[in-house]
Amino acid sequence: MSESLFILDKGSTESLQLQIRRQFVSAILGGSLPAGKPVPSSRKLAEQLGVSRITVTQAYNSLIDDGYLTSKERSGIYVSDRLTLPLTTEQSRQKKRSSSSDPAFQKMKHRPSHQQNIEKPENWRDYPYPFVTAQVDKSLFPIAAWRECSRQALSLNAMADWTEDRLGIDDPFLIEQIRTRLLPTRGIHASEEEILVTAGAQNSLYILSRLFLNNNTLFGMENPGYPDLRNIIQLIGSRIQYLELDNHGLIPDQQIDTCNVLAVTPSHQFPTTVTMPLQRRKALLDRAEANNTLIIEDDYEPELNFESSPTPALKSLDTTGRVVYVGSLSKSFFPGLRLGYLVASKEIIREARALGRLVHRHTPTNNQRTMALFLALGHHDALRKKLKRIYKNRWLEMRNGLESIGLNFQQSSGGSSFWVKGFKSLDSKELLQKALRKGVVLEPGAIYYFDAIPPKHHFRLGYTAIERASIADGLKELNSVLNELRKA
Repeated sequence: MSESLFILDKGSTESLQLQIRRQFVSAILGGSLPAGKPVPSSRKLAEQLGVSRITVTQAYNSLIDDGYLTSKERSGIYVSDRLTLPLTTEQSRQKKRSSSSDPAFQKMKHRPSHQQNIEKPENWRDYPYPFVTAQVDKSLFPIAAWRECSRQALSLNAMADWTEDRLGIDDPFLIEQIRTRLLPTRGIHASEEEILVTAGAQNSLYILSRLFLNNNTLFGMENPGYPDLRNIIQLIGSRIQYLELDNHGLIPDQQIDTCNVLAVTPSHQFPTTVTMPLQRRKALLDRAEANNTLIIEDDYEPELNFESSPTPALKSLDTTGRVVYVGSLSKSFFPGLRLGYLVASKEIIREARALGRLVHRHTPTNNQRTMALFLALGHHDALRKKLKRIYKNRWLEMRNGLESIGLNFQQSSGGSSFWVKGFKSLDSKELLQKALRKGVVLEPGAIYYFDAIPPKHHFRLGYTAIERASIADGLKELNSVLNELRKA
């Protein structure tokens, strides 16, 4: 084995033992260490790397325990020949080339990869001005508090609750925290049987779509709106009625009268960020009641209101059970957690839980318990207050900056992004490509429209992942690109 195969960083926060293990696993799975190949003795490798022999021995023992290495008596230690390794690059290419003639592939009834999706540069963090949406500034995350909650969740007593397969049942501790801490802030009161934990808001939308829609259903959704929801409905095969908006969100007029089910984002319309006022919410409920329409309320970013008090959730105004509520535990705080929840009648939640059991059983219960502790110990409330203060300053910086350079954007009272309207002939995809050269990341807006020929001159600018000090300079760079395109 090459002595240069492993390089240890003795200044890293990761232990030397974990570094050795990680690099062995990477070399084995990557093919650099093929099955059956001998590895150096613990003494020899310790000398090569300049570490203690016990460090190498402990790393070897963990790799043997997990099946990556095998020890042969009087012979040494070898890479295990029982591992199922991923395909090599060339094998992957050959498989890709032959997929079109693959009989199993030809039998597929749906091709989700052919649908249009929101896309972001994978390396967006490498750019100096990342105006991306649905991402966060990782420096704001309370890692010490989350680590402490994780440690408590790993106690022997707690592990007894979440290590077993719960057959679709959620952590009662988390349900109680949602019921007593989160829902009352939205004016919603529910029993334990009326709440289901999901793998985020999108998972909630998928579950509800499967339960309420079929080929004969007319589904109403906002235009512009959420592309992933559109993709879900198209896979199910329901007809879609695209609903017009104004500066107050969805218009509750005759356009919704024939919809069997409709989805709405009243707190901050996605993607325009406008908030539906209270009187319009009541009008929407009245119209839905008159036409026997079910409403799915995606309560998107209700906590990010900076110029007015949050409007009560549509669900809190519902007296007849016509609204199914979708909430998120992670959207604005740490989206990678993927935890959300549904609130509906116990009969609906029973069916949603049964469907969820078929899809993913239940969301990871260790994460549920950690989040329950995070809520119960007050860390979630503290984070929410901290982020609202910081995000308000960034939101104001963004608004003032956009106004100073004369960009036209949708006025709203908050939200985590700005919906910008460029000059009429602008192609925001071209804008993105040229802006990236200046270090600016933005999101073209055409993907959010569902018209046959969608307008191309809108784009989204997020501020939650960019430092406040960088906003003004980023907007100046963006404006210079816009001016170049305007003159072209």
